[in-house]
Amino acid sequence: MNCGDANQLRLLYLDRELEPRDVVMLEEHLRHCADCRGACERARALSTAIRRDAHRYHAPIELRDGLRRKLGARERRLFENLRYFSVGWNPVALAASLALAIVTSSALTASYLGASSAEDQVVEEVVSSHVRSLMVNHLTDVASSDQHTVKPWFTGKVDASPPAVDLASAGFPLLGGRLDYVDQRPCAVLVYRHDKHIINVLVWADKGDEPTSTESYSRQGYNLVRFNQDDLNYWAVSDLNRGELDDFVGRLGAAAKSAGAAS
Repeated sequence: MNCGDANQLRLLYLDRELEPRDVVMLEEHLRHCADCRGACERARALSTAIRRDAHRYHAPIELRDGLRRKLGARERRLFENLRYFSVGWNPVALAASLALAIVTSSALTASYLGASSAEDQVVEEVVSSHVRSLMVNHLTDVASSDQHTVKPWFTGKVDASPPAVDLASAGFPLLGGRLDYVDQRPCAVLVYRHDKHIINVLVWADKGDEPTSTESYSRQGYNLVRFNQDDLNYWAVSDLNRGELDDFVGRLGAAAKSAGAAS
């Protein structure tokens, strides 16, 4: 994928309307292209700012009825679905919002229609990271089951040095680690295997803005578990069933805590 392709797909990507294969290809391009990554981050920041700061005013019934009569069937359906018409209006905001909804980026319009939470976006990015690692044969940048090889390899590359504990005795051998880019930050990824199943564990520093409870998700046939421990935020993702992934996460958390206490 080149920069022109990435530019055409960027808004669809932010609106989560791309096919999984296109998501993988675009995110692989973003990992290596600072210009396109910056453009994507600026577009996401603009969407977030509009969702957070836009002022909304009550729309007069006369205005809504007049617009319904003037709009075609397709635009009228869109008009009826624009939630902000029911909660507010001003002349400038109306003109700009209609133009955005009918003519321009669906990514910005989605801000008014109720975009998914920031955590939902992270879930999608974690799944994409997992799928990408399987599709492009890029599981590891450092292939080793030795904690003293994998853990130091991340030093200076990311803001967190993950506890690369080997769980081979429990049936979850460590394969190695790699770098990835998720939630607008570089992160460490620990790679484990259970039978023929791959488990990716994405790790970054917990800045205090993450939920403290353990959360579980399912997306696109994959199970995910997120938890915090020792100032680190962990996301485990795999096609393992829920019980097996929960077992793995419990063992990983216990082994990581023991390793931290011993160091």
